[in-house]
Amino acid sequence: MSVTSIIAHVLTGLGALVLFASGLGVFRLPDVFNKMHAGTKATTLGSILFLTGLGLFEPSWMPKLLLVVVFIVLTNPVSSHALARAAHNEPAEKPDNLIIDDLEESKGENQ
Repeated sequence: MSVTSIIAHVLTGLGALVLFASGLGVFRLPDVFNKMHAGTKATTLGSILFLTGLGLFEPSWMPKLLLVVVFIVLTNPVSSHALARAAHNEPAEKPDNLIIDDLEESKGENQ
């Protein structure tokens, strides 16, 4: 087994572990904002690790996988931001422990 193959196995394993932890976080965390954090941050890292490992297994796929990674890195924060804004506008989704709400304060200034 070559060094590249070992690194590829480690990266795909770590990526799969991070993706599993992300899914577990989305399932177990209490409110929509925590779930969104787990769903965005961990899936971005897990996908990057997993796709890098796949690229090491099959180097000819690396350019295409790099495009997928760039797409994930650019779209995950944007989609998370849109979901957070939508959840913030829904009163039932606001957690009980929300002490400082800067977004609500800035809405009052814009009116």
